[in-house]
Amino acid sequence: MERVRLESLAPRGWPSPAVTIGNFDGVHRGHQALVDSAARWARAEGGLTVVLTLDPHPARLLDPARAPGTLTTLDQKAELLAALGVDAFAVLPFTAELARRPAEEFVRQVLVGALEAQRVVVGQDFRFGHRRGGDVATLEALGARLGFGVEAVAPVLHRGRPVSSSRVREALARGRVEEARVLLGRPFFVDGRVVEGARRGRTLGFPTANLETPNETLPQEGVYAARCQVPSGRWVNAVVNIGRRPTFGGDTVSVEAHLIDFDADLYGADLRIEFADRLREERRFDGPDALVAQIREDVSRARDAMADSSGKGV
Repeated sequence: MERVRLESLAPRGWPSPAVTIGNFDGVHRGHQALVDSAARWARAEGGLTVVLTLDPHPARLLDPARAPGTLTTLDQKAELLAALGVDAFAVLPFTAELARRPAEEFVRQVLVGALEAQRVVVGQDFRFGHRRGGDVATLEALGARLGFGVEAVAPVLHRGRPVSSSRVREALARGRVEEARVLLGRPFFVDGRVVEGARRGRTLGFPTANLETPNETLPQEGVYAARCQVPSGRWVNAVVNIGRRPTFGGDTVSVEAHLIDFDADLYGADLRIEFADRLREERRFDGPDALVAQIREDVSRARDAMADSSGKGV
């Protein structure tokens, strides 16, 4: 997949692009439907499937106090889109000047001028341009004048409500990682690098990998069954604690993974953690012995959860 940052709006020269537009945070099932529609048209016309997104998220500039944490980094987003068969990922820097650009100017300069779109695929509630003044009807009218077709894709529903990035965040905030998996069409994951910790887990007989992650959104604090991808590419079942380690007086949130039946030095390694099930809340124990007994139970329950999750695509 080609990845470009549109610092310049010079024509890209891509053949018959089918362009789908959105933030694509999480690349959930609704986003996947947009990509699928664009890809079907591109295949039929011998063109390219192109995803256009804005970076940073417009809310970061327009209303930073209310901007949500992202579900995926830009690199993770690119990886997920490539896996869907997207040919080109175009990232348009979102600036104050762009926010002031009228809808027609955006279409002329970006969709027609830079991307030379032949087909534009959006959600039915798509809005664009200054103060979100453009909608699907605006886009269709401009397409008729400027030479591109428009497809408005109906939302993907789950339990009668549209799948959205906000719903994924809500599920994660409640620790409902299985619900997040359904909305995403894949397990929710975070990436990170293993950093030096207090080494308490090793003294207790359950060494943990302490993850420093660029991901802004984490599941609710608690203990989870998960699997972890180690540098060799192997996936290892794990118990993951997200929280403040109250038994030892911690006050900052950390992500710690105990990899089950795995023993190797992971300091400095990059790991991926996919969450499968929430086992329990994080709580304070009277001492190390009580904590060790609970961790043994967590490991046993995680084994069972991961065995059960194998049929769910986790």
